[in-house]
Amino acid sequence: MVERYKILWEGGTGEIVEKKSRFIADTKPVESEEEALEFIESVRKKYWDARHHCFAYCVGDKNQVVRCSDDGEPSQTAGRPMLDVLLGEELHDVCVVVTRYFGGTLLGTGGLVRAYSEAAREGIRNSRVLEKCLGRRMGIDTDYTGIGKIQYILAQRQITVLHTEYTDKVRLEVMVPSGEAKGLEAEITEGTSGRAAVDEGELVYYGVADKEIVVF
Repeated sequence: MVERYKILWEGGTGEIVEKKSRFIADTKPVESEEEALEFIESVRKKYWDARHHCFAYCVGDKNQVVRCSDDGEPSQTAGRPMLDVLLGEELHDVCVVVTRYFGGTLLGTGGLVRAYSEAAREGIRNSRVLEKCLGRRMGIDTDYTGIGKIQYILAQRQITVLHTEYTDKVRLEVMVPSGEAKGLEAEITEGTSGRAAVDEGELVYYGVADKEIVVF
């Protein structure tokens, strides 16, 4: 499994104008090629009177599916430059469609490449990107004498506490980057002289949006 990679979290829309031609970029998170194709079709219907709907998408943690289209523009002037933007930003699970309304002036191949690239960037700038990280949702059980030490260790390591339950003992649920799980367990065991029990928990992907943990 990939330790971390960037995904499109929320789509957006951006627009540029080049010699009176409008280039409107719409982006959306997609988790399959089917979702990407459905989004492309929805944009075609939204801007039904436009000349071109060029697109690019990358799906999968290792970009297992990558496609692009010039949709009638000269070869390699639209889809590929847009795809290069996505790859350059190292984005995954993303689809961008750039719709062009022709302004009456030919831009030439170089002008088209620049316009479609910049439109794609503008669409991404108006979207939200999230880093998806591999982590463990660990459980920690301790008595009340050990909670202070554990909270200190978690704070030093900047580990996020998802949930705390107080009964005759204390149970914490924390999200730990996968590479830190063993080290954290050892430090807690040593710091509490073995009084704390650590449950390694399940391996999940998570991200941080608006300072809140999002579990996938």
